[in-house]
Amino acid sequence: MTTNGTPKQNEPGTIWLLRAWQFLSEPHPSVEKVGQRRRAQLLAMISLILTALFFMALLFRPSSYSAFTTLLIITGISYGLSRTRFQRAGSYFFSFGITSLAYISLFLGTASSFEAAITTYAHTAIIGASIILSFRDFALLVILSAIATFAAPLYSLVPITYQDPDFFRIAGTFMSIGLILIGAKIFRAQLEKDRLKAAQDMNLELTDIRTNLQQRVEERTTELDAANQQTLRRALQLQTITELSEAIAQLKDLNDIFPAVTRLISERFGFYHVGIFLVDRDREFAILQAANSEGGKRMLERSHRLRLGVGVVGFAAQTGQPRIALDVGTDAVFFDNPDLPDTRSEAALPLKSGNDTVGVLDVQSTEAGAFSSEDLQVLIALGNQVAIALENARLLTETRAALLQVQEVYNEFTHTEWSRTVARAEQRGYRYQTGHIEMLEKALQSPEVISAVHSGNIVVSQTDRFNEKRAIVAVPVKLRGEVIGILHIESNDPTKEWQDDEVSLVQAVAERAAFAMENARLFQDARRRAAKERLISEATSRISGALNIENILHTTAEELERVLGGSEVLIQFQSREQS
Repeated sequence: MTTNGTPKQNEPGTIWLLRAWQFLSEPHPSVEKVGQRRRAQLLAMISLILTALFFMALLFRPSSYSAFTTLLIITGISYGLSRTRFQRAGSYFFSFGITSLAYISLFLGTASSFEAAITTYAHTAIIGASIILSFRDFALLVILSAIATFAAPLYSLVPITYQDPDFFRIAGTFMSIGLILIGAKIFRAQLEKDRLKAAQDMNLELTDIRTNLQQRVEERTTELDAANQQTLRRALQLQTITELSEAIAQLKDLNDIFPAVTRLISERFGFYHVGIFLVDRDREFAILQAANSEGGKRMLERSHRLRLGVGVVGFAAQTGQPRIALDVGTDAVFFDNPDLPDTRSEAALPLKSGNDTVGVLDVQSTEAGAFSSEDLQVLIALGNQVAIALENARLLTETRAALLQVQEVYNEFTHTEWSRTVARAEQRGYRYQTGHIEMLEKALQSPEVISAVHSGNIVVSQTDRFNEKRAIVAVPVKLRGEVIGILHIESNDPTKEWQDDEVSLVQAVAERAAFAMENARLFQDARRRAAKERLISEATSRISGALNIENILHTTAEELERVLGGSEVLIQFQSREQS
């Protein structure tokens, strides 16, 4: 059962019958043309069916033995020829053979009547011939059959005359059938011709469409390849910008940045020469700083420079505008450099810091018109990155110089202040020994202390002291690189060896001590400045409270004597003559 409830057909039996029928009607392999194969297949089908029918007629109507035997022979031979390469002869034999039986029966007088002979044999044969014969062969059969039909009274033993009205009716009917079949053949031939022409036109149109499609596919493929190449080129350019930005972020020295920039641009864009120029302080020359080509390296060795306004680079450096020479042979400002003889196109892009042009990115190619608008946009972006790197490096250099200057000033200030602090101090230092603290009367002058003061480094040594070995470590107490004191430690254990972690601990204590002492010094300075400001404020307040010159002078002298402590104060007016 099928899914819709109908009984399923015997598909294997149907397939077997189709295969058997194809085997019985298949033309010979040597017949290759489509029309001939069709006529051969039709002949095989018709002759095979008629052979079977005539054979059955022999079994059921033995009275017509001779007629059916003749027809059986004709159809059997026709079928056999249809399966060979002589299928055309089989068509002739079938068509002309059966048609001839009508006129032979008239000639021999074996036909029952003229009408029976024509309708039984001629009509059947001519109808079958219209199917299996070509137009020319069928027309020949119709003509010969018409001649034999109208000449029948002359040779026929069957009683028939030209005065017989049935003669012309039968002959006319036969001729009409023949002409109708000829017209049908003509119509079918014309129809086949029109169909063939339509098929040829369609094939031609399909060929044109296929050609156009192939051409469009090739064009689209070419466009896609070009787009892919352009995309890859842009991706490579963007990667170059990314790598350049990373290089700028990692490298701080222009001596490292500039060669990296020229190398990356040359590798990614395939340019012949890439150079970076910087404008000097007097804004007279553009000086080459980095280049990737061999000619550029020779130019670097001789400190190549271009006067502003000379050449493509000098023009860009002077005007601050990009200058592009797509064909150096026709560019009016192109500078013919003997170190770069293969240059055919050049682009100079200004490097700007704010509104000032600080340098030029010079790119040269061996191909004319090598710079597209996309390349120039990327190169301008690269130039901006280089300008940013240049500005950052300049700011970094200035910051480092300012920081170094501030550090030197601060170190000098720290040294001066601590020198004053030490000079004002009544003691030179402190010693902790045997559980109590005592003041040093004079500074230590041991070799370890002297070495630590001068070098600023930790000194560890073994020294004989009072005929005993002493393990000594001298750690400088440093404040921002300036040595303000020494931690001098001696071990009572003659076998003592200072370990790294112990020395690190002493060093950490020295660092904390340095900050603590600096904070204490700053606190003392702040207290002294506060006391001084307080005294000045009080003196100013009292002086401001006096109402006449004599009281003002008297109060001023008293306040100065109180602030300065036991000093003689003299205030004298100066006359115009004395000045």
